[in-house]
Amino acid sequence: MKRLLLIALGLVYLTSGNISAQPTKKLEKADALYNAGAYFDAIALYRDDIDKIKDKKELSLYLFKIGNCFRQIGEPRQAEQWYEKAIRRECPNPKVYYYYAEMLKMNEKYDLAIEQYQKYKVLVPNDPLAEVGIQSCELAKQWIATPAGYEITNMRAINSKFSDFSPAYASTDYNILYLTSSRNGTIGNKTSAVTGENFSDIFITELDNKGVWSAPKPLDETINSQFDEGTPSLTPDGNNLFFTRCKVSKRNKLGCQILYAKQSDQGWLTPKELELAADSMIVAHPAISADGTELYFVSNIPGGNGGLDIWKITREAGSEEWSAPINLGPQINTPGNEMFPYIHPDGTLYFSSDGHPGMGGLDIFKAKKNDEGQWVIENMRYPVNSTADDFGIIFEKEREAGFFSSRRNGGRGADDIYMFYLPPINFNMIGKVMDEKTRTTITDATVKLVGSDGTIATMQTQSDGSFRFNLVPNTDYVIVASKKGYLNSKAKETTKGLTKSQDFNVSIALTSTAKPIEIPNIFYDYDKWELRPESKEALDNLIQILNDNPNITIELASHTDSRGSQEYNYELSQKRAQAVVNYLIENGIATDRLKAKGYAQTQPKVVDDNLAAQYPFLTPGTVLDKKFIDSLTSEDQKETVHQINRRTEFRVLREDYQSSGK
Repeated sequence: MKRLLLIALGLVYLTSGNISAQPTKKLEKADALYNAGAYFDAIALYRDDIDKIKDKKELSLYLFKIGNCFRQIGEPRQAEQWYEKAIRRECPNPKVYYYYAEMLKMNEKYDLAIEQYQKYKVLVPNDPLAEVGIQSCELAKQWIATPAGYEITNMRAINSKFSDFSPAYASTDYNILYLTSSRNGTIGNKTSAVTGENFSDIFITELDNKGVWSAPKPLDETINSQFDEGTPSLTPDGNNLFFTRCKVSKRNKLGCQILYAKQSDQGWLTPKELELAADSMIVAHPAISADGTELYFVSNIPGGNGGLDIWKITREAGSEEWSAPINLGPQINTPGNEMFPYIHPDGTLYFSSDGHPGMGGLDIFKAKKNDEGQWVIENMRYPVNSTADDFGIIFEKEREAGFFSSRRNGGRGADDIYMFYLPPINFNMIGKVMDEKTRTTITDATVKLVGSDGTIATMQTQSDGSFRFNLVPNTDYVIVASKKGYLNSKAKETTKGLTKSQDFNVSIALTSTAKPIEIPNIFYDYDKWELRPESKEALDNLIQILNDNPNITIELASHTDSRGSQEYNYELSQKRAQAVVNYLIENGIATDRLKAKGYAQTQPKVVDDNLAAQYPFLTPGTVLDKKFIDSLTSEDQKETVHQINRRTEFRVLREDYQSSGK
């Protein structure tokens, strides 16, 4: 039925150019089938006599038609080959590049598809679908690399080797399911010239107490007929059924209509047709809202945006009188086809489209209105969507779970029904607090979690320094660790954009205030006290420390090496320390929190484990004074020690500072 709707659109998108001659009766018959939308039957006739066409242009147009046939019956790999043959023979219809690109995209040949979209864009610059196709290829690659968290399962128990699609819940406990199928056992006994399968009917399947779905059975002839029936939609109580019927006539062009039936104690009553358009138009794919006051459907009636559009009609509660059709507008509807609407009980609209950026064929989209009344549309992404047609989604009311239809590889037949489920997403933060120098864990440190959603949680670290928090999706977090005698420190994590459960391992190192703390990478030119630009990053880190520890005051201490007079070095080191203080004040740190002190060469560095690991010629506990330097025989080693001694440090003077507020 999905393809039949596209066929009923006529030749708007399928025109292949004027062909000056039809060399054989068989090709003439194939053209008649093609023009009637009987693509499956047309293919064999075209292929039988295609080699009898000698004119290059005519041949290219017939090859293009065969490509169209395979595309319409859902065979993208075959369609790709025939479009490529048409292009090699210089097919004059520019649409061949667009359809060739569409098939390449569906066959996951994204880079080649982009090349063909670009060629089409040059030939038909005003068609927006070319740019949509290019964007779709880029997005498809991203979505496959970063799939959404849905779990997908093929419903093999209810699928057949034929087309099975458009499931619909028929009970509030979700244990009864209606579906559309062209499997054996349908009411009609004829094969569709469009698809090569039986005309579709509506079937029913039920879930038993062991969790097993029964073999689908067709509804009786009150609902099903010799024509195509499908795309059922029921009110939550299962007592009101809306469905599509597409009739076929040798004499007249017939479209599709929506029928409505009520349930009685004896079964379904005779359905009535909703008179929304002429018989030759498409009115299909009904989706009734949970309260029964809105009915969404698909149609090509005048006033749309191109292809098939989604429309709706409304009524008062309890009334049988529907309003005139209302088009959902260009935010939903595109120059392509929008089909298979579904209204979630929470009011979210789901639909399928080949006109919005997607992975290939029809993709499933969700749409919600924002505070301004504008639709916000989101692609359901991989793995709900694939490079094939994906459509006909339904949901349970309370869970992110349900069924949808897809023609993707790996199914039992053509279109198959799949179950989907989004498992609960769990985020855990597992962390430790440790001493920055000794790397030993810190017990009873306070860890505070602050979330962008307003969450605030506090806990103490365990005997092993560990802490643990549960996080929620789509939230930024700051984690602050503190303990008396240490500087506060923090870390950041986010769950935004994550679609799978994840544990975050966080280590927070606290710096002891018992000893001076060196500020690395503070540089001055020789014999100068002005800060060099590369020192700014280290000082910006110090600003962050002071902001994270608003109750401390510090002394900025500058040290020189042992070269030069002590008097001179006192003055130089004092000016260097003051330069650091000035930078901090310029960047918002209160003056009364800072003290500058120059120590010249009077406090040589004492080697710790980190320095000893970095420089093998040094041993822990060694004082890097003039006596030690003079004992070194290597000039390189002496210069290294001088560099170590030339340092800027800070030490905490007080931990009870209170801002005056001035």
